[in-house]
Amino acid sequence: MLMNEMNVLLRGGPNLVADKERVRYVKDVTSKLKLACGNRYEHFEPTTEIVRQNGQTLQVFVWTGCTYMAE
Repeated sequence: MLMNEMNVLLRGGPNLVADKERVRYVKDVTSKLKLACGNRYEHFEPTTEIVRQNGQTLQVFVWTGCTYMAE
């Protein structure tokens, strides 16, 4: 898979994650994703759910919580 191919849809969590950032490329779709968002990290875990959106096949990751960055 090429780096610019989107392969994941992020579902759930706060509105801090913009809609345009919810479809993205993730190198390892079997590992948890930690996404920097402001002063915190939003955490997403992979599921077995697959969706089709705009001609792309995307694996769904669901939001599991957040942690704050250390100062």
